[in-house]
Amino acid sequence: MLRSIDALLTPSQRWSRIAELIFRAFTSLIFIIGGLGHFGRHQMMLDRMAGSPWRDTVNSIGDPSVLLWLSGAAFVVFGIALALGLMTRLSALVILVTLIPITFFTHVAPGGTGPLFKNIAIMGALILLMAKGGGAYSIDLVRERVPIARQ
Repeated sequence: MLRSIDALLTPSQRWSRIAELIFRAFTSLIFIIGGLGHFGRHQMMLDRMAGSPWRDTVNSIGDPSVLLWLSGAAFVVFGIALALGLMTRLSALVILVTLIPITFFTHVAPGGTGPLFKNIAIMGALILLMAKGGGAYSIDLVRERVPIARQ
């Protein structure tokens, strides 16, 4: 019975390809919108970081305002690249490397467990994108199919 349910729920190849696009695009949205928030809600985020028990550690890494600008830029630029399936593995890696310290220094604090596990789930999505690449309807896939002219 479980096999028949699984068989019934198995998507067609076309739907699987569309799902790859949707997964990549939806995953990228949190970084594009969140990255823009690093610019639009800059002071609010700085205030939140100032209240973090990790603020001294963050300050020892660098100026929190500069770190916020840099992480926002990484999220927006590589989030857009991820949505397009452009350098998908690199984009996912850059976002993951940016997200890990943000998750630790912002969400590993009292009352931060909801956002903590949301970020852990998102990290899983990024790892999957790094493993699988851009997939269907990605610029990466188009670039693989077009032969590179020899010099």
